[in-house]
Amino acid sequence: MQLKEITNELEKFAPLSYQELYDNCGLLTGHTNQELTGALLCLDCTEAVIEEAIQKKCNLIISHHPIIFSGLKKLNGSNYVERTIIKAIQNNIAIYACHTNLDNVKLGVNKKIADKLGLINQQILAPKRSLLKKLVTFVPETHLENVRESLFQAGAGNIGNYDNCSFITEGIGSFKGNEQSNPFIGEKGKLSLEKETRLELIYETVNESQMLSALKQSHPYEEIAYDIYQLENIYQNIGSGRTGELVNPMKEEEFLTLLKTTFKVKFIKHTSFLNKTIQKVALCGGSGSFLLKNAISLKSDIYISSDFKYHEFFDAENKVLIADIGHYETEQFTPEIFYEIISNKFPTFASYLTETNTNPVNYF
Repeated sequence: MQLKEITNELEKFAPLSYQELYDNCGLLTGHTNQELTGALLCLDCTEAVIEEAIQKKCNLIISHHPIIFSGLKKLNGSNYVERTIIKAIQNNIAIYACHTNLDNVKLGVNKKIADKLGLINQQILAPKRSLLKKLVTFVPETHLENVRESLFQAGAGNIGNYDNCSFITEGIGSFKGNEQSNPFIGEKGKLSLEKETRLELIYETVNESQMLSALKQSHPYEEIAYDIYQLENIYQNIGSGRTGELVNPMKEEEFLTLLKTTFKVKFIKHTSFLNKTIQKVALCGGSGSFLLKNAISLKSDIYISSDFKYHEFFDAENKVLIADIGHYETEQFTPEIFYEIISNKFPTFASYLTETNTNPVNYF
């Protein structure tokens, strides 16, 4: 199997266009036509992980955190990043990173965390804007269903928990083809007035090329009239963090004990107890202090994340309980997502969850 078959599936699940501007997701070493022997799935790519891949005869490493975040000017082994890249290239091992794009998708990192806690009624904590567009096109009545179904299949017409969404209005279209034209209806050189249907559908920007391709293949006109509008709607399926509710509310101490057990942490940094039960939970894998205000605005009882600075704990202002459980600890289950994607699509392909603990933080 070739590398591009795996990366295509990963990018269907978490498109690269959903990564944050500072990030560096995608194929970092290797080439898309490389024949694969196996994949090692991890949170961080380190020298030890490269050694494990060699031992397991894997020539692909899929990592959550990119080993290359900024440009490399030299490769002389002066730091762990350079040594890791050198070792990967020497052993013909491809490295693929799936980071903030996997954080931002609905079924990504934060859903995995929420599922581990058994949360129900889950939603994106901070959904993004400007990821949706609207297509408006004009179709003869005879071809409406064919064009609409083709656009649905290409990914248009999805709104939240609903699909096959569209709006239709009837009207009269006019046109006159020149001598080089080949009109589907009417005659060249003559003004035609025809009954047409105005068809409107919402779509994700990431699906635009395949959607326009579907439109051109299914529409009968030689020249297709269509408009594209950028929408400012909040897109509930893409964004940062997660919220949800416990099936059974817990006391604060009881819930922190659950956190310690579920995420295998030795201790939790937290703000003062508020002496209330925990039911509504907000969370974000990795460094999530930037979402504290969102957690407060949604009246969350607790906000779980990591990497809070000293003064950021004051920002809770006794409105929410902050629980900082550690960066590695929040994201440790991410490789399971990679495994599920690969095993569902390629059940006989050799993929392994890493046995290497890459957490750089130790507790005494």
